[in-house]
Amino acid sequence: MEDLIQTLALYAIPVLLAITLHEAAHGYVAKLFGDPTASLAGRVSLNPIRHIDPIGTIAVPIGILAMSSLFGGGFLFGWAKPVPVDFGRLRRPKQDMLWVALAGPGANLFMAILWAICLRLLFDAGERSGFWFEMARVGIQINLVLMALNLLPILPLDGGRVLFSLLPNRLAWQYGRIEPYGMLIVIALLATGVLSTVLTPLVALGEQVIRLFL
Repeated sequence: MEDLIQTLALYAIPVLLAITLHEAAHGYVAKLFGDPTASLAGRVSLNPIRHIDPIGTIAVPIGILAMSSLFGGGFLFGWAKPVPVDFGRLRRPKQDMLWVALAGPGANLFMAILWAICLRLLFDAGERSGFWFEMARVGIQINLVLMALNLLPILPLDGGRVLFSLLPNRLAWQYGRIEPYGMLIVIALLATGVLSTVLTPLVALGEQVIRLFL
């Protein structure tokens, strides 16, 4: 139990920062492209309370950490309350959807780089372990996993929005029909272990980028 509490303390700040900046970035870029919905709802904010989803932000990550402490392995991930975006209010709805979608994963890559810089500074200062050193490592991993997960081409994930934006109109609307089942697909991939297999090379690619800053 004590180990679990220490682990939760280590992960709390990186998880909250990861989901907060991810969601705020979606809302900010949507506003830039003409849709103020998220801004009017107070979601373009660095206050994590505005973005927390009781299940995705708290229950699921804690459950994964608890299971990992017992059985080991597994990716830690979760989600926040989706930022409201009215794509119809974007100046070019289908084209601008691409940039709104990429803003979230882009924010996670940016945060992973910042955590890598922190890790490098701690390393240069003679730190090789300790709470803050481990938190920086956790921050890198969480943001890379969140980025990779959201880039999967499954609606309503960001990667699904990107693919929808790039497809010709007819194919895009046909593809859009899977959105009501998207999260069920993700859950099925998680339950069968396929999700971990798919995310591993994407996270490894992100780690190659991060090594440039270490």
